[in-house]
Amino acid sequence: MDAINERVAIVAGAGGELGRATAEKLAAAGFTVVGVDRSEESLKDLPEFIRRETADPVDPAAARAVVDRIAAEVGSPAVLVNTIGTYRLGDALTTTPEDLRFMVDVNVGAALWLSQAVVPYLRERGSGSIVQVAARPGLEPVAGMVAYAVSKAALVHLTRLLDVELRPLGIRVNAVAPQLLDTAKTRPYLTPEQLSHAVTPESVASIIVYLISDEAAPVSGAVVPAYGA
Repeated sequence: MDAINERVAIVAGAGGELGRATAEKLAAAGFTVVGVDRSEESLKDLPEFIRRETADPVDPAAARAVVDRIAAEVGSPAVLVNTIGTYRLGDALTTTPEDLRFMVDVNVGAALWLSQAVVPYLRERGSGSIVQVAARPGLEPVAGMVAYAVSKAALVHLTRLLDVELRPLGIRVNAVAPQLLDTAKTRPYLTPEQLSHAVTPESVASIIVYLISDEAAPVSGAVVPAYGA
């Protein structure tokens, strides 16, 4: 295999509905896709032609190890999509230190550690694309979800900082920011009104694939809203 000519895309969080939809769309676009998730069980829903790797990128060492393994066994990555994220309710006066640490570790830490792990390969290529999944509360204040919103705001800023540092190397960094995703996990907790404004994972995945595509070559440092109707 000529690793330099392979268009290898890593999708972190591929066990979730958004990650799975993104992996499938990238494969349809001609990428060799590797799905990464901390749960081996959740990766079983990926199509057989998508390689699966179990790792928890919240751990910096695990993030680096899985990216290095993919580079060695599949090919040098050209794309990283990070769909990892988690959610907790809690207002500013009741949020605990554990809430904040957990939200930052998962929603920001994994994004940073994966980016650090993949950038040496993208730098060697002289090109590449990273896409993070932010959220509307990271752009606009919303009461009742302080730790989550702060972590997503940090992810938005991380995206813009990575853009400033990596664009001169030919590496584009963008994010998409949904408000509500219509997934099996979130659907039971959404009111009919909320559900009417939720967006499907497939719709957000299409935005991600566009941001990676050659058509979006001039776009870097963008945080694209995906708020629904």
